[in-house]
Amino acid sequence: MSGVSIERVGKSRLVGIPGVGTGMYVGMSSWGASGVPDAKVWEADPQIVCGKEVVPYGVGNNLPVEIRNIMDENNLAPGILEREKGLLYGQGPELYRKKYEGGDVTREWGYDREIWNWLNSWDVLRYIEMAMVEYKYLHGYFDKIFLTKGARIGRAARIAKLEIVPGIDARLGWVESRKLEDVRQIHVGDFENECVKGITSYSVFNVRAPFRYPVSMAYHNSYSYARNLYSIPSFYGSLNWIRRSSDVPVILKHITDNSINVAFHIESPQQYWDTWEERLKEKCTRENVEYHSDMLEDHKDEVMRKLAEALSGKRNVGKFFHTITMRDDDGKAWEWKVTPIDQKIRDYIEAQLKVSEKADSATTSGIGLHPALSNIMVDGKLSSGSEMLYALKLYLASDTSIPEEIILQSINQAIKINFPETEWRIGFYHKVVLREEEVAPGKRTINNI
Repeated sequence: MSGVSIERVGKSRLVGIPGVGTGMYVGMSSWGASGVPDAKVWEADPQIVCGKEVVPYGVGNNLPVEIRNIMDENNLAPGILEREKGLLYGQGPELYRKKYEGGDVTREWGYDREIWNWLNSWDVLRYIEMAMVEYKYLHGYFDKIFLTKGARIGRAARIAKLEIVPGIDARLGWVESRKLEDVRQIHVGDFENECVKGITSYSVFNVRAPFRYPVSMAYHNSYSYARNLYSIPSFYGSLNWIRRSSDVPVILKHITDNSINVAFHIESPQQYWDTWEERLKEKCTRENVEYHSDMLEDHKDEVMRKLAEALSGKRNVGKFFHTITMRDDDGKAWEWKVTPIDQKIRDYIEAQLKVSEKADSATTSGIGLHPALSNIMVDGKLSSGSEMLYALKLYLASDTSIPEEIILQSINQAIKINFPETEWRIGFYHKVVLREEEVAPGKRTINNI
């Protein structure tokens, strides 16, 4: 049909027919029946990149890109992660050593000029910030470890500096045992663009033999259940809700800007598109051409145009829409659903807003930060000051230790290697937050603003 406009919103489509005044919202799941990406076999087989065997990082070896693209389109999740980063960072990194008194373990904060001179010689604060961001988004991070040049001419070996390598550019080398401790190489390249300029391989840093390589790499992560090598984000199961949270404002924008009266809600089975993708790949193989994901997207647009012809306009009164129902291994039908929508646009918009509220709540829960600390309204209300205070104290008491250990692991290893006799470690310093009634009247917030 000429003049049909198709707007892509995430993995869905808004189809508009000029002059007819009707439209369709077409929902197409991109993740499969479970609600999360089909990623059970990520690490089952190596992927060959520039002649090197690498452990795939997500479906299509592209999980960091997927996470980035999802977050770029979301109005909520990046802000929550930024808030969580600030809460963990506190007043910044400081040196401490453990003290054991009266059955309690505490931290004695202090200063060591020699250690800080070394840390500041390579911009440790930038390193920590990047490590925090990588960890919060991917639950792990890669870094390079550089030795001083003096070690190459017989002088005492030391670690010169550390440098973060973005997860989008790094992959673990394949290992048959599928054990992280057995990985011997980490590869760096532009994996988002198929490493067209090649890759660089680095030996894995060995803390027991730290001076073996002039430059080496390490991967630091929190263990994800039943994942052998890479970790996955804590919000991984909420990705569908994060996508939906991003889609709703765009859908409402198109309705407002283009006055599209949404007449049908069409739901298609993911398996249908998986089957078509396989057919397109087979066709490309037969014709000796390279397959691109845009080919499937173009096919989806063509299907939508045909649906617009079948479901719109006076000439189509009495026509019907036919689809083929397939079944999975358990006999469950893969069905298309075409649901007419009552043309009360107010009801439709209110329904979308309710979906958005649920998506925001699920996004916050998936990231794991209390709504009181996320500035999220619950039932139309912001959290009280006391709720924020107790949420903060609970967060500091229970949710900071493991991330701090992982994020600062490489730095603390380097401190121990360069200064073997020291007891100092680096950690995030947090001032104790008191209730207002516990603060001297002259120092209370209300009297100092």
